[in-house]
Amino acid sequence: MLLHQVAQRATDLEAATAFYTRLLGTAPLASFDPPGLVFFALDGGTRLLLEANAPSALIYLRVPSVRERVEQLRADGVEIANEPHVIFDDTEGTFGEPATEWMAFIRDPEGNLVGLASREAPLPAAESPSTST
Repeated sequence: MLLHQVAQRATDLEAATAFYTRLLGTAPLASFDPPGLVFFALDGGTRLLLEANAPSALIYLRVPSVRERVEQLRADGVEIANEPHVIFDDTEGTFGEPATEWMAFIRDPEGNLVGLASREAPLPAAESPSTST
């Protein structure tokens, strides 16, 4: 089974469209106004739908490096709700190749929380920060 679509609340479609265009690095797939729907294509065929009547969703997006992406977004004036941090060291390779899982949270123009995650080369034991969830 594949995830088909995720809807995100966006009462200001213009601001939300600009934000997600920048965040995702791609233009919308389709816009319908009325009724006020904007679609973005995500990897794997999943769509992100921006709609005023949708509830707020907690979306997690995989990026190559959470730390680098957060600095880019900070420079763009995006609110960083939670700084990059290590979630866990997947030394066993439970979720693929062994890696350190990083996460951070930002806010979109509607105030919705958006998670950013990356799997990066494992940190040497001496550099590994304590993990959190």
